[in-house]
Amino acid sequence: MDWDKLRIFHAVADAGSLTHAGDTLHLSQSAVSRQIRALEESLSTTLFHRHARGLILTEQGELLFEATRAMNKRLEAASARIRDSEEGVNGELRVTTATGFGTLWLAPRLHLLYEKYPELKIDLMLEERVLDLPMREADVAIRMKEPSQADLIRKRLMNIRMRLYATQPYLDKNGMPQTIEDLANHRLICQNPNSAQVAAGASLIEELTEVSIPSTLYVNNYFGVLQAVLHDLGVGVLPDYLIESSPSLVRVLPEMESGEVPVFLAYPEELRHSKRIAVFRDFVTEQISEHRRQMRDDD
Repeated sequence: MDWDKLRIFHAVADAGSLTHAGDTLHLSQSAVSRQIRALEESLSTTLFHRHARGLILTEQGELLFEATRAMNKRLEAASARIRDSEEGVNGELRVTTATGFGTLWLAPRLHLLYEKYPELKIDLMLEERVLDLPMREADVAIRMKEPSQADLIRKRLMNIRMRLYATQPYLDKNGMPQTIEDLANHRLICQNPNSAQVAAGASLIEELTEVSIPSTLYVNNYFGVLQAVLHDLGVGVLPDYLIESSPSLVRVLPEMESGEVPVFLAYPEELRHSKRIAVFRDFVTEQISEHRRQMRDDD
């Protein structure tokens, strides 16, 4: 197949329009249309259904688009590796992690990385959905479970646990729970048991809600849980790493905690030699070591 025709096909399939693809490729609509017709003729198949609202891929078109999308991601990765081998530590680095960890642990530390590498451009994508690293939806991920995708380099960073916390003003007003049954007299703030979260956290919440707790607040990420706790709304289920940045929190029912939750850093095998990945990995590793030291000192 003609590589140039495949490039044009990919642009049309991605845009869903000959006109929009032409704008991207700096070609006229008629030139794009001719290339698509020529590709369809060479394959003896129809790749698009033509509609007044635009173009829709046929089944055969979907198969080809899946292939060109993978090719495009591989070319982007190769381009990034070439740039990394020729340039200093600059350019874009797409980092994905969960909203809570990214907002509460990672983002407050990034100024230290920018001080060393001011030309680095970080695109921090915070969401609970696990992005596809081999398909280059992101360059590097920090996740609360070991990645299951193939062709990834992974590094275990640390273990965390979910624990119960409240503010001193809330406890002064409502009393310190002495047993799990005492939570019936408090508002529990946590993630919904059915929402995307670490299994150990969900198990702890399930154990806590076996007690009849009349008032609860469910939030779909730990940042929201923390804000509610800091505003004296109740007892929150939060990861233990927060105590470093929120020292005013008081631990409730110290015997209650989740099992260990592993935190992994992962990136595609093809980015093994990326300088941007290397400096980010080293930065996170150094910050984890400092975090552990701080936690030991607090104990």
